[in-house]
Amino acid sequence: MPPCAPQRTRCAACHDAASLTNVVRAIDVPVVLVGHGYGGAVITHAATDADNVVALCYVAAFGLDFGECVLDITSRFPPTPAADVTCTVDFPARPPGGPDSELHISEGRFPQVYAADLPLHVRNVMSVAQRPIAHRALTSRSGPPAWASKPSWYAIATADRMLSPTAQRFMAQRMAATEHVLDGLHAVALSQPEAVVAMIREAVEQSTGRGDGDRPRLPF
Repeated sequence: MPPCAPQRTRCAACHDAASLTNVVRAIDVPVVLVGHGYGGAVITHAATDADNVVALCYVAAFGLDFGECVLDITSRFPPTPAADVTCTVDFPARPPGGPDSELHISEGRFPQVYAADLPLHVRNVMSVAQRPIAHRALTSRSGPPAWASKPSWYAIATADRMLSPTAQRFMAQRMAATEHVLDGLHAVALSQPEAVVAMIREAVEQSTGRGDGDRPRLPF
């Protein structure tokens, strides 16, 4: 994949993060943000503007550094099977900031590359209910990373066919995150929910000193 283009408009992750930040600021207790996939780029932005965020949890997610974009990470490592099964469609209307397109995974290949470790009926539903991602979200450059100043946890999906496990390890080690290595594909939060929840609980307890009975909310 090509490197990111120069950013001329407000980045997509910044826009998404601003919406999340508004929600987080309205919560009057410590918050642990959890992001999966592209959601990792979003929580990295949102946490920089929300003082009550005490920890970050990345689940097979993009933990970008300053000036990076999603495509910078994916192009740095060998391509995954997802690179050959994505479809691009132009937006039907011209969005603010100029034309753009969105990407989705071929319905026929979605179960294999995204969630082969889930029951067949779940895979089929996910393949038709998937939400596309705007191309601009993949090329928008990141701002200062919140993980540089907040404790982070990272669930690495070792069989991921969407985001290279090698890339996940690279990002986890770069942010000095507490690593949880899980044997699963990209939908690891659904295939191994107990393990992902255990990681989040660990982040809550270690970042706040609170036990099961008094836990920060998890809005994302």
